[in-house]
Amino acid sequence: MASLNKVFLIGNLTRDPEVRYLPSGAAVGDLRLAVNRKYKTQQGEDKEETCFVGVAVWGRQAETCQQYLSKGSPVLIEGRLRYEEWEKDGQKNNRLSVTAERVQFMSSPGRGGSYGGDAPGAGGGERRPASQDSAPSESGDDDDLPF
Repeated sequence: MASLNKVFLIGNLTRDPEVRYLPSGAAVGDLRLAVNRKYKTQQGEDKEETCFVGVAVWGRQAETCQQYLSKGSPVLIEGRLRYEEWEKDGQKNNRLSVTAERVQFMSSPGRGGSYGGDAPGAGGGERRPASQDSAPSESGDDDDLPF
């Protein structure tokens, strides 16, 4: 039987990212995300609910999140669900969280506007401005085409 564990979330950070280092030297970042859902009840009343999600980010991506993100930053998280169980003081505990495979910043650092790209090291490709030199020619001159 096939299985799939993939999650996409868009929300805002509820606190600044926290990064710690394991004895191996690996960086692990903890993000807390608020994902809002707006809907109408059967009576036509507007409602909103918020789901708070813990997100673990690893390696250089965790360090980049700490460098560029802060409380309130909008982000897109692509990752997988992780179920954890532990016992503390004789009490069994569990939680469902997300391990990020990619974090995309939804606004540029220090600005509220969206640029729709990744910050350097944020898990996606490096964002570069489009060059006019690479734009297709509209002159109708087909002499430079290789075919």
